[in-house]
Amino acid sequence: MSHIRTPEPRQRPDWLKSVKAALIATAVVSIVLLAFAWPTATSRTENLPVAVVGTQEQIDAVTAKMPDKLLDVHPVAHREDAVNGIRTREVYGGVVLGDQPEILTASAASPVVSQMLGGVATTMQRGIDQKVIEGTTQALEKIKGALAKGPAGMAALSQQPQQQAATPPTVKTTDMVPLSEDDPRGSGLAIAGLPLTMGGMIGGILISTLVTGVRKHLLALGLYGVIGGFVLAAILQGLFGILQANFFANWAAIGLGIAATASVIVGLSSLIGRAGLAVGAVLTMFIGNPISALTSPKEFILPPFGEIGQWLVPGLSGTLLRDLSYFPDANIAAQVWALIGWVALGIILTFLGHHKNESSLTGKEEAQPAPVAAA
Repeated sequence: MSHIRTPEPRQRPDWLKSVKAALIATAVVSIVLLAFAWPTATSRTENLPVAVVGTQEQIDAVTAKMPDKLLDVHPVAHREDAVNGIRTREVYGGVVLGDQPEILTASAASPVVSQMLGGVATTMQRGIDQKVIEGTTQALEKIKGALAKGPAGMAALSQQPQQQAATPPTVKTTDMVPLSEDDPRGSGLAIAGLPLTMGGMIGGILISTLVTGVRKHLLALGLYGVIGGFVLAAILQGLFGILQANFFANWAAIGLGIAATASVIVGLSSLIGRAGLAVGAVLTMFIGNPISALTSPKEFILPPFGEIGQWLVPGLSGTLLRDLSYFPDANIAAQVWALIGWVALGIILTFLGHHKNESSLTGKEEAQPAPVAAA
């Protein structure tokens, strides 16, 4: 007797999974867009630290013609003090008032700020020209009044003391720390932050995935910092000329930067597993990179995120490389020690994760029943 095969019921497609996938993808894309667009959309052009040389009356007269809160004025006694503040990165530029007005800029610190200070120079020059026009108008009015009075008026005008017309001053603009000819707009230095961030992130993910064991993790991190730092420095400085000054210092800074990011990702992965890779990537790419202030001053980013970004690895690495390339007088100790601290944090997390895994394995072995002896 033949068996009749009963047809299996056809399963309906689970449309809910498709909807769920679309919603998750939309959420991820929205978060990525917000992470990168938010700092620019909320940026504020204000509180820019600038050294100003002049009397309080002169400073008040100039700042009154500028937008409110545009400048964070640092009064100094001499032009040399303003120059020193620029070179040590205490201020972004300087304004010298008086008989020889001058705007001091540093395009290497921020091309955006350099252009803004150029606009300040234009505003100052317009004010000087306006005073010249007003003085000339007053003189013409006096002559017109004297002519209306006839010879007596002209005689009275000729007896008045005549002031010698002085040449109106021209506002001079001086770039104290210019960008290199290989990167005249500073775009290369800003863009360099992205491959450094990606490099540290990718290195951490690969080391976490391909290498097991705490010692091998640490060895891979050290080698990656040395070898990866050398290759990236050779590309950025040797090939494209984006970085300046001492090659070995830039090599060390890049190696320390990518090792810091990779170390934290390896540590998080060791401690909490695969989720650590996602946490490290989000911290680096979607939080640290957008508020790193590589393309605009930290003062323009919505407080306190601009300052926070300077203590995350992308901001630390970018500031350190900028200072090494263009500002040898700047104090870089804070950036160096902060990056070392991130490396140390990653190493501590790696050891904690390794200890946690060992404890977990030991607990499982103790929980297994002892084998029964054969009769």
